[in-house]
Amino acid sequence: MKRNSTFSNRNALKLALIAIACFALAGFAWKGGVTIEPVDGSVVNEQTIETAPNPAAAMAAFNEAAKVFFSARCANCHPASDVPTQGDNFTPHAQGVTRGKEGKGVYGMKCNTCHQDQNLEGDHMPPGVPNWHMPPADQKMVFQGLTAGQLCRQLKNPKMNGGRKTPKEAIHHLEEDPLVTWAWTPGDGRSVPPISYEEFMKQMNAWVANGAACPE
Repeated sequence: MKRNSTFSNRNALKLALIAIACFALAGFAWKGGVTIEPVDGSVVNEQTIETAPNPAAAMAAFNEAAKVFFSARCANCHPASDVPTQGDNFTPHAQGVTRGKEGKGVYGMKCNTCHQDQNLEGDHMPPGVPNWHMPPADQKMVFQGLTAGQLCRQLKNPKMNGGRKTPKEAIHHLEEDPLVTWAWTPGDGRSVPPISYEEFMKQMNAWVANGAACPE
């Protein structure tokens, strides 16, 4: 009986030490702050941004991603006016091309008249990808002339982003739209965005995961 009692006392002592260690670690985590799990983009909205895990990280991520939006490959089809631009100097499109109600041109000057399903070989030949178009007239989604903060807020506005209600929805088409990935394979004689597509999507997802706060 004495041996069993000693054994039980030793076990009790071990359990007590483990419990003390657990409480000590819990206290350390409470004092030092615990790692906050990223917010699922599907539940991020304007009301949750103030309590987002890391607004500063979200703003920094968007500022980095904005380099792509403002590059010629993207911004040429997102002008403030109804005339798309061309080249790295944002020259107004030749032939008098205009947006049209659906963003696909007007009358005999439809986008797909020249822009086919793939790039045409050779310098100065029309680039192409399936469903080449600008944003429609009622939701122009302007990139040119905006600050990163203005663009960010526009991307989150369902009245301006195609009815997408959350930041996650707003960036979903970036993962699937051939017009987006085309920017990194634009054909002969054209520059590409300053960061890779993989890095671009990494930054956009970091923006959403950290609460989708916008730069000032």
